[in-house]
Amino acid sequence: MSPVSSKDVAELRRKTGLGMMDCKRALEATGGDFDKAVEYLRKKGIAKGESRAGRATGEGVVEAYIHPGGRIGGLVELLCETDFVARSDDFKRLAHDLAMQVAAADPVAVRREDIPAEKIEKELEIYREQIKDQNKPAEIVDRITKGKLEKFYQEACLLEQPFIKDTKVKVQDMVLEAAGKLKENIQVRRFIRYILGE
Repeated sequence: MSPVSSKDVAELRRKTGLGMMDCKRALEATGGDFDKAVEYLRKKGIAKGESRAGRATGEGVVEAYIHPGGRIGGLVELLCETDFVARSDDFKRLAHDLAMQVAAADPVAVRREDIPAEKIEKELEIYREQIKDQNKPAEIVDRITKGKLEKFYQEACLLEQPFIKDTKVKVQDMVLEAAGKLKENIQVRRFIRYILGE
């Protein structure tokens, strides 16, 4: 394997915002492949973010996004551990992206645990009704309704939605990646979406 050049390390650092040594290790681990190194760093950042999930979050920001034309807007409360991180550009950018996600994708809740049991039962009832005339065995009906419920969660839960700027990435992964990069626990506490006239 050819040694990794300092120019490549600097370029990867510029692109990801991560430390020089992390970038060097990623390039070495992926044989100098730039795209694989970025993916390697993303996975590592997500793992680091998950390891911080239990720490207290007492700081943060409330960020607003108003769509051009002023007819739709989103507010997000994003929490972190320190005011230093709360004031950082990376954290503010994440909060802005999340507020934009709320305005664009119309989530119902932050996470699936936040959706009321009655709403889930109502969805399941609708799914059963949709397939009752297909004369399928009970276990198949069960599997189909569970699949439809999973799809509902992916559309209704902010953290499970595909990120609007990069649909290959889930919002949860984006938050965990930021937590790994900023070395703090980051949590989406709540959000609200406004539509003119509703």
